[in-house]
Amino acid sequence: MSTAFLRSADKSRLSVKVQTIATIAAIVGAVAVPQLFHALGAASGLGTSLGETFLPMHLPIIIVGLLAGPYAGAIAGALGPLVSFAVSGMPGADMLPFMMLELCAYGLFAGLLRNVKMPAVIKVIAVQIGGRAVRAAAILLAVYAFGNESVRAASILMSIGTGLFGLALQWTLIPLLVYRVENPKKKGALIR
Repeated sequence: MSTAFLRSADKSRLSVKVQTIATIAAIVGAVAVPQLFHALGAASGLGTSLGETFLPMHLPIIIVGLLAGPYAGAIAGALGPLVSFAVSGMPGADMLPFMMLELCAYGLFAGLLRNVKMPAVIKVIAVQIGGRAVRAAAILLAVYAFGNESVRAASILMSIGTGLFGLALQWTLIPLLVYRVENPKKKGALIR
């Protein structure tokens, strides 16, 4: 492997306290941000379709992984949907285990890419592919190996099509936020 590709010395290791705070903030974000989209959906008559389209729960999980590392990302990814379900009943019980696995994978993969030298948008795309692959594998295993009838294999492709706007939102918003957090002295650099 090229040392130009993998440089782990560029970002310092965060303290356990900082990682813990980041994890808690991401879990809160994974509960609160989708609720905003669901409220807008309810007010506009679209129901939960805004959440399914814009994938708001993914945002804080991928961000915390890229900024705080794999532990924070994986824990927030696994607990975010669970806490959201406990508070709001969403995601639905039939999709909860798949969402927990998918978001745990997003957070873990984002954290593993934290110190890799590549554009943030490429990291986001790699994380999206990895998380969706984990979710697809879990759904296929549940359907074909365990005979789960509460979820269908077709939901794999349907969720990708439905979430295209959310994927595009992640490609633009996450790299900008990560840049702003990692380069606080260059606040006006993106605006000029």
